[in-house]
Amino acid sequence: MSYDECYVKSVVRTISNWPEEGVMFRDITPIFKDPKALRMVCDAFIQRYIGSEITHIACIDARGFLIGSVMAYQLNIPLVLVRKKGKLPGETLTTRYDLEYGSAEVEMQIDALSEGDKVLIFDDLIATGGTIFAACDLVKKLGATVVEAAALIDLPDLEGSAKIQESGIPVHTLLAYEGL
Repeated sequence: MSYDECYVKSVVRTISNWPEEGVMFRDITPIFKDPKALRMVCDAFIQRYIGSEITHIACIDARGFLIGSVMAYQLNIPLVLVRKKGKLPGETLTTRYDLEYGSAEVEMQIDALSEGDKVLIFDDLIATGGTIFAACDLVKKLGATVVEAAALIDLPDLEGSAKIQESGIPVHTLLAYEGL
């Protein structure tokens, strides 16, 4: 693990038994109070995707927006929002998915992507993979291609990143945490 990864991991806060008993919640909000950590995270992702084939970043509500918007700005590519149902104006596509403790729906505006677009799906964390699979479904329905899924944190024990990779979508994360 590099110095940057160690530093960022030291900033992430673990909250026990939230949002329910037995869950170790990995809280990235302290990163946004630490300019050094935020720069390290953003720079790591920007460096990975400079010169890549991606044409759009589809980021997932809500923490994915914060890092995804910096990446899109620095890479000079469009940012596409994947939001919770009912949060986007205009005509949207919606898909339902299961979470580690429930289910939800996300949507994307129908004019967000076009055939031939090459999309990076970005979220703050990969747990079971449900949210990323839902975003991939929306991207594909609009005729675009998912090039990779990326997140700040992977929870490999929940097997989401493995399932995403098994579906043929490469996955890149900066940090991994064992356990739930």
